Amino acid sequence: MNSTLRFCFHFTHAVSATRQSIPQAHRRPPITRGHKQIVKENASIQNRELKMADEQRPSTEQPPSGRQQEDHDEALPIPDKDIESNWDEVIDTFDAMELREDLLRGIYAYGFEKPSAIQQRAVKPILLGHDCIAQAQSGTGKTATFTVSILQKININLKETQALILAPTRELAQQIVKVIAAIGDYMSINVHACVGGTAVRDDIHTLQQGVHIVVGTPGRVGDMINQGALRTEAVKMFVLDEADEMLSRGFQDQIYDVFRFLPESVQVALFSATMPQEVLEVTQKFMRDPIRIMVKRDELTLEGIKQFFVAIEREEWKFDTLCDLYETLTITQAIIYCNTRRKVDWLTEKMQSKDFTVSAMHGDMDQRQRDIIMREFRSGSSRVLITTDLLARGIDVQQVSLVVNYDLPLNRENYIHRIGRSGRFGRKGVAINFLTECDVRYLKDIEKFYNTQIEEMPMNVADLI
Repeated sequence: MNSTLRFCFHFTHAVSATRQSIPQAHRRPPITRGHKQIVKENASIQNRELKMADEQRPSTEQPPSGRQQEDHDEALPIPDKDIESNWDEVIDTFDAMELREDLLRGIYAYGFEKPSAIQQRAVKPILLGHDCIAQAQSGTGKTATFTVSILQKININLKETQALILAPTRELAQQIVKVIAAIGDYMSINVHACVGGTAVRDDIHTLQQGVHIVVGTPGRVGDMINQGALRTEAVKMFVLDEADEMLSRGFQDQIYDVFRFLPESVQVALFSATMPQEVLEVTQKFMRDPIRIMVKRDELTLEGIKQFFVAIEREEWKFDTLCDLYETLTITQAIIYCNTRRKVDWLTEKMQSKDFTVSAMHGDMDQRQRDIIMREFRSGSSRVLITTDLLARGIDVQQVSLVVNYDLPLNRENYIHRIGRSGRFGRKGVAINFLTECDVRYLKDIEKFYNTQIEEMPMNVADLI
């Protein structure tokens, strides 16, 4: 192991973990199904779509810092309260769920043998028609949970949109479409991804032909509704995937814009790996007595993923440390997270200048570029991907064995989404966090939030990957 990395292990620090509260977001007036008590936003669909990029532009010189000190004070979240489940029934086989035969066939063909914990508990109440808030950690089958529920309730003979699913990113929406199409393969299901970065006329044409399920990002979905291309009269299920992100302050207005067009009787389901209290307060505005299926805070750990930190005295030393890691470890596939698009570009250039083979993806790239990069990464032709939190939610790449947080996430909820890219479905994985002095209290906050302990990286880390 090189001297730079060895030095990092002996770097000591003593920084207070004091939290500073931030004020709660201004609370919106109540919102109901249909057209009653709706807050109409003046911002255009296009401007709202731009807000979906969950990255910030830095003002520092290269190398761009992970975050400035004032960012620490603003980003430290207020404490969350523990939320209790109110549904305990467990159905431990797909056969016992009384699903249609062609759906069961698709489930088993997809490779499922037994439902995961969230599937055992959440499918039944959704099929019974309850609004539902369901929480489980990354890699446990949340997407298949609402996919199975929707497919069971769809009337195949009705060529109208009956289920609408919103996701925070284009990549996640497209991933969901692939899962629905695969599990619904024997049902002649029509599902369409309605996302920005693609031709509007293609969306309009497909929607006018009639699709059973629409999965999309809020901006494009709202645009299609406003243009009359996406008709919502027959929608009976509305799903928010990654609800903590979707209902954060930057997304809730977009959700309301879509929600006001849905029928009064629409069933609402929210799925997410984390569910902070402020999100649950927002759901009260448009859910009726929801079933709550929650993973307790002290259960929010990623089994099989070893978490470490590397203490680095100065921001500019992170690059040498990463190069040392890259040369030391044999990596099947890895994801490196930075907090800004500019940092992604800078780091990619630096790595390539040292003859390391890496690829990069962030929200400034057009959809075609992003599709190509993701296809190469999934196929294994690209082994190391440098990205922002754009990729942190819901992208399932089974071979990822290592996640490096070059910058700790600005939002602690994103930590579990990031490191959940490794060790999918019980596979072993490693997460390594680069830690500067000003990151120490952030790491302590993450440890407290997830009731976990992140150890200093051992010298034999190569044996763990």
